Amino acid sequence: MAYFHIILYLLISFTTLTSSNPYTITLPLSPLFTNHLSSPPDPFQSLKLAASASLTRAHHLKHRNNNHPSTVTTQIHPKSYGGYSIDLKFGTPAQTSSFVLDTGSSLVWFPCSSRYTCSSCSFPNIDPTKISKFIPKNSTSSKIVGCTNPKCSWIFGSDIQSRCNGCNPNTQNCTFNCPTYIIQYGLGTTAGLLLSENLNFPGKIINDFLVGCSLLSIRQPSGIAGFGQGLESLPSQMGLKRFSYCLVSHKFDDSPENSELVLQIGSSGDRKTSGLSYTPFQKNPEVNSAFREYYYVNLKKIMVGGKRVKIANKFLEPDFNGNGGTIVDSGSTFTFMERPVFELVAQEFEKQMKNNTRAKEVETGSGLSPCFTVDVSGGNIELPELTFGFKGGAKMTLPGANYFSFVNNDSVVCLTIVSDDAGGPAKAGGPAIILGNYQQQNFYVEYDLENLRLGFGTRSCNKST
Repeated sequence: MAYFHIILYLLISFTTLTSSNPYTITLPLSPLFTNHLSSPPDPFQSLKLAASASLTRAHHLKHRNNNHPSTVTTQIHPKSYGGYSIDLKFGTPAQTSSFVLDTGSSLVWFPCSSRYTCSSCSFPNIDPTKISKFIPKNSTSSKIVGCTNPKCSWIFGSDIQSRCNGCNPNTQNCTFNCPTYIIQYGLGTTAGLLLSENLNFPGKIINDFLVGCSLLSIRQPSGIAGFGQGLESLPSQMGLKRFSYCLVSHKFDDSPENSELVLQIGSSGDRKTSGLSYTPFQKNPEVNSAFREYYYVNLKKIMVGGKRVKIANKFLEPDFNGNGGTIVDSGSTFTFMERPVFELVAQEFEKQMKNNTRAKEVETGSGLSPCFTVDVSGGNIELPELTFGFKGGAKMTLPGANYFSFVNNDSVVCLTIVSDDAGGPAKAGGPAIILGNYQQQNFYVEYDLENLRLGFGTRSCNKST
């Protein structure tokens, strides 16, 4: 609550802001902050933090609500690991900002103004005083969004004009700004004002793009590029027909590798990309408007070592209230499964790896489970294959590195899927399975918005390979 009052105080203080292929845009896509590490991080701590952040994000995605008329909710993991970033150019002249690529939320926002403050943002290799900021007064195209601007209702609902103090809904002479947004997520908060700005690409400018100008954040030093299905998302505002990415491997080190994010504006009809398998997007639950932003897919089965795990249909199909089902989320690091699903999957791995000793101490310290001791003296190790089967027959068979990670000097491997603690206070509800970016490594993933389907296929994502 103290943070909330600080946010309101600062927002009141900051409201004096100054106002190749023509159909395809390609941007570099990089593992977040790995280019700037001064020393190699501790892999054990990286995995522990990734597990904790993935679980916290899952709780947020599963239990979002829009009950507060002036609150927008989203969440992202800490910036020192686990995410992927893109650079976008806003303003006239253009200013470059870094954003987390997030298909689980819709608002695009950046750290904004010279007075931007980030509280509790001293993550490893991040200096809160050196966070890049967008400066509205240096842009001739910056305008604060007014209360009667239709785009204000994208965030605050269709009745926003009736809630703008001093505004007569029957007149256009309202000078009040759109209310300040407060974005809450599992590990922190950001707050600010909505701007209308130019989004700049080589050979193309998107005028009057709605973007959040955050003035204060808590544990959130980087902006977010929302790629969800809300009206305020980047794909919606640009009218994209498709977008796709290929995520390089998580190495939690200072590797300079990156890949590409492709934004397609022109129609390709029903054409399918070579080498990809497709499954249709599933209809989003209507009861909770927050769930309408997500990309639901119809996961039909999970296979471990060729054996089908018997999962109750209530976890695979979302019901009227939005409980159950599977979403794809680039902002989560590790895949989340509700406890009954996770236990069945984990038990099957235990059965098929019964000759490997459980590493209980590593499980306690890392937050991951199950973990097994392995013998790497012979080079390769045998792991049961993990496959997700989707509607339409599409199968995502994961490489071992996408669902097991080495810890403890390569003598232990841990399953990189998270769930609620069996003894914890978790409550069921929302998506039962959240497919995170760790499981999407070295897959080319295409969101075909025109034909309402998801495409994926294995690929080496490093541009240099």
